[in-house]
Amino acid sequence: MASAGIRSGRAPRTALPSGLRPAARALPARLPLAAAARGALALALPLLVGLRTGWVVPSVVAAIGALWGISQDGTDPYRLRVRRLACMGAASAVGLLAGELALRSGRPGAITLCLAVAAAVAGAIGLRGRVASVSGMHLLLGVTLGGGIPMPGPWWLPPLELLAGVALVLVLSTVPWLWRRHHIERAAVLAAYRAAAGALAAAGTARAEEARRRMTLALDHAHEVLGRSRRRERPEVRRLVRAFHVAVRLGEAVTTLLWEGRRLPAEVAGLPLHLAARLLPGRVPDAPAHPAAPPAGAGSPGLRALADLCADTGPHPAAADTGPHPAADDELPRLPDRPVPQRAARLRYTTLLTVCVLAAHLLAVVLHGPRGYWLPMTVAFVYKPDFGPVFGRALHRCLGTVAGVAAIGAVSLLVPGTPAVIGAVVVFGALMAVGVRHHYALATLGLTAVVFVLLDLLGDHRPLYGTRIVDTAVASAIVLAAHFAVWPDSAAGRAAAHTEAALAAARRYRDLAPGVSPAHRQFLRRAAYHQLAEARRAVAHARAEPVRPGRPLPDWESAISEAERLCDTVTARAVAGRHHAAARPGAAFSTAPATPPSTAPSSAVPSAAPSAVSCPEARPAR
Repeated sequence: MASAGIRSGRAPRTALPSGLRPAARALPARLPLAAAARGALALALPLLVGLRTGWVVPSVVAAIGALWGISQDGTDPYRLRVRRLACMGAASAVGLLAGELALRSGRPGAITLCLAVAAAVAGAIGLRGRVASVSGMHLLLGVTLGGGIPMPGPWWLPPLELLAGVALVLVLSTVPWLWRRHHIERAAVLAAYRAAAGALAAAGTARAEEARRRMTLALDHAHEVLGRSRRRERPEVRRLVRAFHVAVRLGEAVTTLLWEGRRLPAEVAGLPLHLAARLLPGRVPDAPAHPAAPPAGAGSPGLRALADLCADTGPHPAAADTGPHPAADDELPRLPDRPVPQRAARLRYTTLLTVCVLAAHLLAVVLHGPRGYWLPMTVAFVYKPDFGPVFGRALHRCLGTVAGVAAIGAVSLLVPGTPAVIGAVVVFGALMAVGVRHHYALATLGLTAVVFVLLDLLGDHRPLYGTRIVDTAVASAIVLAAHFAVWPDSAAGRAAAHTEAALAAARRYRDLAPGVSPAHRQFLRRAAYHQLAEARRAVAHARAEPVRPGRPLPDWESAISEAERLCDTVTARAVAGRHHAAARPGAAFSTAPATPPSTAPSSAVPSAAPSAVSCPEARPAR
């Protein structure tokens, strides 16, 4: 039976590595306390039960399941959360069962074969979306754990114990649904109104373009959250969807005002939150009670659009139904999907992941014998190019491991005994839950410390502080060497694909906006801005990867910025044209020719001059 204390050799230093200091400074003022509490409780509860009853090993396996569940907990809609945690739990249980049976077979090559098959499956599905990627990674982690640590009891018991830990996280994560079912959707829509208010406050300043991008991200998030809500026949969901449609119209008016480049009165910036208080259920604490609405005859098309929106929504939420929002039947068109990696890219990733896992496993067998699970497990965590830059992920894994080893070493040296075990699990479990949302190095710090506690309770009392740091560095080096030797342009390829799709969406919006209905035009605008934001994210990932000497990356940012300015101009012209036509019946919405940004990923990308699409009565401050 494992002891309750943590054996330690020489305690490592507790100084925070310099690479972790920016991560600590990056933490927001408002920490996710609910997630931290869930992480602490989900890990501490199984261990308390196990230490109290004497069933230490089953409780540790359940705690491992809870640990993996915490890594996939989130703030997304409950239905999506349940799906992700359920798929992850099933995949990790299957992997644990396969690795355990391979270990119990006693055949030398069984574990190697099992790891190879699991890595191939994880690679094959790893680039097909978030749920598939998470499931594949945990399938491989389960095989690594089952093949590296002997599990007592019948063969079918450990997978069930692991599932129990995942189920505990799932219950803790979704139980708030009972008393605030649509809180997540409401918060996402309210965030869009807050971003619009921030953009209005930034109008006419150097912060305007960045504020418009933040508003785009907030609208994207609200669109995705509401798009996953299936029960739109419920009155509260219909109300949220209609509030989002008003937010889309608000975004169009705000974009026009930012394009005009005029500074706005402070009262105008309060209008979005006033609209949110009218349309959303519940109270919006900082919403102004009686903001000054722009005059309907204002000389600015953006201000006229804002005045029309205030008039259409009316003084009561029910009055929103009288306004011309884009989808009276409460339909919410789906945003375009991300470009899917080509078959060759998926095959290359599958091959590289399998080779890296096998190399790490064979090296671990040579260095550590039968319990060399840390090396292949680190490869499974690090080699996830769909989760962000591989180089940064490997670096943060190493830094987090160093800090985690130092922290748990200090705890084991200064405060030994059972209370220290539970206290360490509570603290580092909460830290991991916070890090999952804000920085991978912080998440790794918490995970590493908790894993040391759990392995000690499983009976692995070896002083492996320095060994685990070296193993993490070696596994990260294996991944980086293989990835940048064979597939150095993976991030650049994704950035080029996203940029090409985004520029095509911007051209579609420019070409089709004049002749389509308001609902279709607003969907085209949302799709264009959404894909431009996705392209910026992909380009940022590509910039974070090392570049081969003599092969600089193209200037995608310039093309994306020009496309954003083109969309701003088309939006301003559409708003101005609508009011111009309303003032002069029969007036046509005509477009001047405009040259879109080229889709070629080159540093010399032809730009679309904003002045190429004129907007009557509105002049950009550029």
